[in-house]
Amino acid sequence: MNLNQVTVPSVNVAKSIAFYEMLGLKLIVKALPHYARFECPDGTATFSIHQTEVLPKGEGIYIYFECEHLDRDVSELIAKGVTFDLLPTDQSWLWREARLKDVDGNQLILFHAGENRLNPPWRIDDKPQP
Repeated sequence: MNLNQVTVPSVNVAKSIAFYEMLGLKLIVKALPHYARFECPDGTATFSIHQTEVLPKGEGIYIYFECEHLDRDVSELIAKGVTFDLLPTDQSWLWREARLKDVDGNQLILFHAGENRLNPPWRIDDKPQP
């Protein structure tokens, strides 16, 4: 099994398209006003937006986008006018993260984890125990 796509809600899909294109995603499906889908610049995952009348309440959705050159990418987005809630910061879980919200308040985390994404020091060993 492989994660293919994540879909988030939006009250204004057209406005969200502009935001995600500014982040660097490539628009591949545009079915306004209800739906849009993007390719991520690296890998084969896709990301989509669906129109909703009301956004979910509470903390909402967290979306992680891995960036090989996090600090550079964040600097470029700041130059384009993107506002971050957290600039690149080393975390105790051994990832470097920057946080921002999309136009609908969905929490986005741009991060770089390297080897620690799949193989942190505390990874559960999947070898059978004697």
